[in-house]
Amino acid sequence: MSTTVTDQQSTLGASVPPFTAHAISVSLPTWRDNVGYEEGDPRVVNSMVTGYPRFFIHRSIQKLAGICEQKFGVQGERCLLCPTRKIAEQCREFMIDRSTKAGAPVPVRLVQFTICPQSEEASTPCRELHMVFFPGDQFPLAKQFWQHTGLCVSSRYAESCLAMLHEESTTPESPPSASARPPVKPGNRHYSAKGSMSKSPSSSPTVLHARYTGSIAEQTTELLEKDHFNYLEERYGRNMPLGAAAAAKRAMRRRIAGVLVRDAPNDWSTAGGNDAELGPSTRGVEGVTEDDVFLYATGMSAIWSAHQLALGVRPPAKSVCFGFPYTDTLKILEKWGPGCHFFGHGLDSDIDELEKLLEKESQSSQGPPVLALFTEFPSNPLLRSANLPRLRQLADKYDFLIVVDETLGNFVNVEVLPYADIVVSSLSKVFSGDANVMGGSLVLNPKGPHYTELKSYMAANYEDSYYDEDAIYMERNSRDFRRRIRIIDDNTLTVCTFLRSRSLADPSCPVARPAVKEVYYPKWSTPHNYEKCRVRGPDGQPAGGYGGLFSLTFTSTDASKAFFDTLPCMKGPSLGTNFTLACPYTILAHYTELDWAASWGVEEGLVRVSVGMEDRDTLLKGFEKALLAAEAVVQQQA
Repeated sequence: MSTTVTDQQSTLGASVPPFTAHAISVSLPTWRDNVGYEEGDPRVVNSMVTGYPRFFIHRSIQKLAGICEQKFGVQGERCLLCPTRKIAEQCREFMIDRSTKAGAPVPVRLVQFTICPQSEEASTPCRELHMVFFPGDQFPLAKQFWQHTGLCVSSRYAESCLAMLHEESTTPESPPSASARPPVKPGNRHYSAKGSMSKSPSSSPTVLHARYTGSIAEQTTELLEKDHFNYLEERYGRNMPLGAAAAAKRAMRRRIAGVLVRDAPNDWSTAGGNDAELGPSTRGVEGVTEDDVFLYATGMSAIWSAHQLALGVRPPAKSVCFGFPYTDTLKILEKWGPGCHFFGHGLDSDIDELEKLLEKESQSSQGPPVLALFTEFPSNPLLRSANLPRLRQLADKYDFLIVVDETLGNFVNVEVLPYADIVVSSLSKVFSGDANVMGGSLVLNPKGPHYTELKSYMAANYEDSYYDEDAIYMERNSRDFRRRIRIIDDNTLTVCTFLRSRSLADPSCPVARPAVKEVYYPKWSTPHNYEKCRVRGPDGQPAGGYGGLFSLTFTSTDASKAFFDTLPCMKGPSLGTNFTLACPYTILAHYTELDWAASWGVEEGLVRVSVGMEDRDTLLKGFEKALLAAEAVVQQQA
């Protein structure tokens, strides 16, 4: 919440963080901007230089896809770019299955394209692109696979391919501009992408200036050569060399398994090596090792893969989605496999109803009544925590899997693995913190009743498609995640305590007409369930915090808008950043289904805030400023 941040918050469509080539958020600084994004307002959409990677296809990927479509496409075909053949086949299977159910199967074909550096001495390995081609008007369907699974190529992977293609040819015979393709009518706002990039630019600053409408500093960032970035990161000890990706991935798997005896930031050079000192896991389950941890390109690909794992080892049955989840988790359970039962409130009373369902289904089914139960701990955006011990008892009794998404709680604060068969997490969030790389993880519980079959399936089917350079950046970012989480936990508790003291939830609130209706935060949202899994110290006292995310509801929509617009922080999608980041969550995630979301307690005016590492007093002043603006609106409406 510095002057720089305040200046940046007015830059609609800029990358968040600013001047970051592979940023995973985008600036949507006002309530009106967020609504405009959802409605496809040209004022907003045409200003966006980037976006959240599963919703907005990065411009480097757009550019590479355009070249591939010109080179291999026929009759107006579009394509999605996948890093492996297996993922391309899964995309084709999804498109044919969904289109067949809708009426008629679409024609989908796969093309492999191997790109190699021209110089024989080059250390860069060849890259394989597995392209999924389909009729241009089916792009919205293909984009569903991209969004839900998070499996396709990353922006860094695309840039590596583009660099080699640029070596191959800069002559007039190069593929023509991708922007010459006829436009495709967008579908659902989350399944449409911005127009494609033009052909590979020359190194002329004039040409780049014509393409990029951002600031001089933004253009300067684009002009810096990628090799120079890599040199700086490696030279000053921030990144492992690109050739050390295997060690970086091993270091992360050990970090997530909780087996590194020494894991301070200065220990990064040995964390992935053979001489690293390893000890018993700190994850609350005896026997967890790095071999129980699997890395993915995104958090959503870890969730999708957990569901595929369940489908692969267990008898077919519907899954259970327990609690109101992040939107794509529910879509995965609905669109792959037999479907799901949705218990959207995620309260203890819902477990009573779940138990009735399990008993009923078990009487009419020869196999387990459900496949697996998926739940977030705590949930996004209402920060509710399920009663995991009781759910575990039901899973053991009725023989189904439990999959817990620990992204919001994180394993520094909560210990959920003892109650789960599978734990998934988005590493893109607080594990990274820098919001410049995506990643996900899946952890198997070695003490779980189905561990042997789950581990065997993973040994036979797991495919490491996490791009090496992304892993290098993720490892670097995560070295001090424990220290960052402590600061963020403390900041969030301070901010939430202040906001709740001025809300309807506090009987001693000094404000006659409060603007804040409720503060959703694990300390007050189903606290009895959160405490059951909260990390404890050797003395048995709580050692884990409540995480860095909270949500607010207001006494009027106008108050919500005033608070959000006034709040002096970065505004955009994502969470778990080292800096404070806010969004009108329901507008962004459920704009076409606002009434449905409201029926589960997710109000239209809900504002979600991910608190960062800023100075605590500065944070409080910023939130007080926003709160006073909201309270002024309420006073005027009285």
